[in-house]
Amino acid sequence: MKKKSWLLFSIVAIMMVFVLAACGNNKDEGTEPKEEKAEETAATENKGYTVEHAMGTTEIEGTPERVVILTNEGTEALLALGVKPVGAVMSWEGDPWYEHISADMEGVEVVGDEIEVNVEKIAELKPDLIIGNKIRQEALYDQLKGIAPTIFAEDLAGDWKINFELYAKALNLEDKGKEVLADYDQKVADISEKLGDKVNQEISVVRFSSRPTRIYWTDSFSGVVFNQLGFKRAAHQEKLFTPDNKMGNFAVEVDKELIPEMDADALFYFTYSDSVAIEEEWTSDPLWQNLSAVKEGNAHKVSDIIWNTAGGVKAATLMLEDIEKIFSEQ
Repeated sequence: MKKKSWLLFSIVAIMMVFVLAACGNNKDEGTEPKEEKAEETAATENKGYTVEHAMGTTEIEGTPERVVILTNEGTEALLALGVKPVGAVMSWEGDPWYEHISADMEGVEVVGDEIEVNVEKIAELKPDLIIGNKIRQEALYDQLKGIAPTIFAEDLAGDWKINFELYAKALNLEDKGKEVLADYDQKVADISEKLGDKVNQEISVVRFSSRPTRIYWTDSFSGVVFNQLGFKRAAHQEKLFTPDNKMGNFAVEVDKELIPEMDADALFYFTYSDSVAIEEEWTSDPLWQNLSAVKEGNAHKVSDIIWNTAGGVKAATLMLEDIEKIFSEQ
């Protein structure tokens, strides 16, 4: 009897050894795939990606952290995407940034302006990505790409969203970019619905400047915003935008004789910073005073920076707020 009990005890003990060994093996087998998966995830996050742009195709490794931006509208795009650049071209007005982005640009180094970029300063900042524009900096592209991967947008006119989407891709932030644009589009839809039939009014947009004065049209920054809201342009202005107009559907340069062509149900005008005297001269002219929009109190002076010069998503959002306020008060 004792012999049988001892034999049974031995068998149970041996079985327990195998069970514990199996548990140990299972634990090890469960750990290894997790470690491998973590390594695969890290490898995916650091994997390079390719961006097609105005100057060709560029390979970028990982997610850029030290970005230099060479356009004003590009600066707004980066800020909207949650990225503070290490260097940026100065704003066309401000010291050195537009007031509406100044707080977000604290500590950012100035690298010249859009026309005169300081390549040496950019190199000192050791960027891992440079974003510029073919219209502005095409001649510098080879120098810039020798410093860091460089992405150029094609143009500055037309729909600002085109460049914004390129920047989001270059920064490896496409999902965030889609969120920003979705929020903006929702704001457009909400304001358009709120204004109702008021968006059926014909509008006109004018910029007073010594460069010279212009009537802005559908491919301008303000034009794109108005188009998305559903506003119509002054029909009588279409004859000014002939195929031989040197600025296409962006704008047309005008003399005082064409002031009557500025009229519309609602007229919006802004003035370049050094051209206040031009504005005063034109708006005191009898032709201006005779415009129906002026006589009916529907000529509105707005910010040149927000409605024209800044050109980015933050300015577009502020312009929407201006439009909502102006038409809501009618």
